[in-house]
Amino acid sequence: MANEEFLGEYEQVIHELSERIVAAQKPIRILDALKWDPSVEDYFFKHQCKKLPEINAEYYQQNNPLSFDPEKKIQEFREIDRSIRRKLGQYSGVGSIMQRMCHEYCRVIEMLLARGTPRFTTISQELYGSSEDAFHVGAPTLKDLAELVTETLSHIQDKVTTEADDPIYSSEEAVAILRERLDAYFADGENIRVELSDGIIADAAAGADRIKIHGGLMFSAREIRTFEIHEGWVHLGTTLNGMAQPICTFLSKGPPSSTITQEGLAIITELFTFSSYPGRLRRLTNRIIAVNMAEDGANFFDVFQFYREQGMDKDDSYQSTVRAFRGSSPTLGPYTKDLAYSKGFILIYNYMRLAVQRGLVKRIPLLFVGKTTLEDLHILSDLLEEGIITAPKYVPPQFADIAAVSAWMVYSLFLNRLDLRRLALDFKGILQ
Repeated sequence: MANEEFLGEYEQVIHELSERIVAAQKPIRILDALKWDPSVEDYFFKHQCKKLPEINAEYYQQNNPLSFDPEKKIQEFREIDRSIRRKLGQYSGVGSIMQRMCHEYCRVIEMLLARGTPRFTTISQELYGSSEDAFHVGAPTLKDLAELVTETLSHIQDKVTTEADDPIYSSEEAVAILRERLDAYFADGENIRVELSDGIIADAAAGADRIKIHGGLMFSAREIRTFEIHEGWVHLGTTLNGMAQPICTFLSKGPPSSTITQEGLAIITELFTFSSYPGRLRRLTNRIIAVNMAEDGANFFDVFQFYREQGMDKDDSYQSTVRAFRGSSPTLGPYTKDLAYSKGFILIYNYMRLAVQRGLVKRIPLLFVGKTTLEDLHILSDLLEEGIITAPKYVPPQFADIAAVSAWMVYSLFLNRLDLRRLALDFKGILQ
């Protein structure tokens, strides 16, 4: 927390507005508002996975009532937005970031009000995107990415697994391993907690100061390493970096646009640390396929059957299907947040390549300064030079060493110019 006694007038205004956003968003807990209770799972399996769960708008109102008055909360964000314009002006860079956050939180609240209705998916697609969105004119979509990855992985299935893929660690052992590793990574007295939880859909999830591991499961060495990198280095690291900001405290909190950057950053860090693996990629691309199916009209049972056909057991298939339909209903469109992983990866990787090409490589570590978005990095770079924000403390070594990452991106720029189809024909003789 900044000591405003030592801040100038400009910094005090930014800090005050930032703190108002942090306080206003505090009761908004998106995933808590979208979750399905265990009775839904019991109902589905009791009927032999043949009867769709009965989820509608009334279900959410009764089981997941919002802990705030949505109309008053929207009005609060609009008042903050007006204060930003009055106090910082129309063209303030830091003001534009905070204004966008206010607008996004208003849309989030409208999405929560639309739970169990078709409008829920419409707003979700606005906030997180659609599987059919293009990255530029004529570019392949996320759906195309999923199809390519699925086809490619089919050629190496069961050919790359090792002992590191064997699920030999209990949830309790995973907690102990992660606690030791993260204590070493966050070695400056940060109070990082790793604990068991049965109330999460994912195998692991990061909060503001802790990582939750799903109890009662078995994990492989690769999975634990992924938790360390994804939930620890990235999600907890960026939260701590944001909380350490003396003025722009809003960087510790993330609206949906920062979710895309956060999840993409986590995936690219997994890849840069050689922590990812084919099973992980298959899980991510299956999520794209599930969202795409629901966008095309598939219901809960259709997506559940898709996961079963991928070789997943009924419990994992159920939980994976819930991810696609939470907040919606079993017969309406999806919650599209799970597109953020692959969408964010593609956007960040290309941003890094272009940043190196244009001599802006020093901006890359700013991805870890807090809950950021790509469109804000040029503003954050200016704020760093002005002393309005501080450089991120916790940056994975693969990103802290901008010389090494620059070399990677330079080669990537050239490789992208090669025609892979032409190479496949030329290499045909040595690939037999």
